[in-house]
Amino acid sequence: MTVISLLTDFGLKDGNVGVMKGVILGLAPHARLIDLGHLIPPQDMREAAILLGRSAPYFPDGSIHLVVVDPGVGTWRRPMAGRLGTHFFVGPDNGVVTKFLEYAEARAWPTAFVELNRPERWLAEVSPVFHGRDIFSPTAAHLANGVAMEDLGDRLLDPVRLALARPEAIPGGWRGKVDHIDYYGNVRSNIRREHVEAMGPLVVRLRGATIEGLVRTFGDRAAGELIALYGSTGDLVVALVNGNAAQRLGAVVGDPVEVLGRESG
Repeated sequence: MTVISLLTDFGLKDGNVGVMKGVILGLAPHARLIDLGHLIPPQDMREAAILLGRSAPYFPDGSIHLVVVDPGVGTWRRPMAGRLGTHFFVGPDNGVVTKFLEYAEARAWPTAFVELNRPERWLAEVSPVFHGRDIFSPTAAHLANGVAMEDLGDRLLDPVRLALARPEAIPGGWRGKVDHIDYYGNVRSNIRREHVEAMGPLVVRLRGATIEGLVRTFGDRAAGELIALYGSTGDLVVALVNGNAAQRLGAVVGDPVEVLGRESG
């Protein structure tokens, strides 16, 4: 049984996710479908890239990750499939694979991509505004059925990569940005454990707030207190115990975050 994960910005109101599942199961009834998420903000390719990059590595070998956050649907952008180590990606060539591709490259996984240009592998009728149903879902199903990726299109050597912000070293520490705000209002930065764990006692600054030190988990401080800690995938997070840090601070994606040694701060 092959696992196919689905990540979209379709929401849950209009039936589009269900239609994609119907297409997949019509071609590959043995596939096991996993909803990675469908509440990506509309057209937010950056958030899709972040969520795919931190989630896909936890799936079993052979998994197929179908991503449809596709504001360029029907235009010049290429439909694409890729192999990253033992995983597969299916979706638009618009950068949503960026973080997962970086993860693979950092571990020296072999990678390869093809442009999906074999219409005989798609649905018979293709809408210019719903490639998720008509191109990407059949492609994922064919991969689940054992069709070689190279039989789905011609080799693609230059997949699009998003220009994602990187933390920068500053005197006494690091300056990064808010990368993602999760369902709980936890504010996740692009500064990671490996950037700062050797610095000793830390001070974290965000939106005028100064947080002394890091805690191990959310319950290490009293309710209503701002804390900083490492998230489950190693990113530095600012949270509000039993509350919403983003609302408390007025934080938004792109806000600057600084981590300084306590003496520097």
